[in-house]
Amino acid sequence: MFGSLGFTELILILVIVLIIFGAGKLPQLGEGLGKAIKGFKKSVHEADQIEAEALAAQQQQQSAAPQAAITAAPAQSTTVDQPAAVQPVARA
Repeated sequence: MFGSLGFTELILILVIVLIIFGAGKLPQLGEGLGKAIKGFKKSVHEADQIEAEALAAQQQQQSAAPQAAITAAPAQSTTVDQPAAVQPVARA
């Protein structure tokens, strides 16, 4: 579970934690650690959902783009607008 840590190493770590923090703080430490792990798992799961939604939206846009190009008729102009004649301005 912890790689190369054995039972005696885990007991030694627990004793050191008891000495440093005291027995009264252990429940608070455990609660904080549990909330941190739960929050991490939740954020990873939400990130996966956001990524999946973005991928689905991108695929939907790609599939809709060719259909829009087929149905849209290109705008063709048969007349060319001539620029209006510029009249000189009289100066006083």
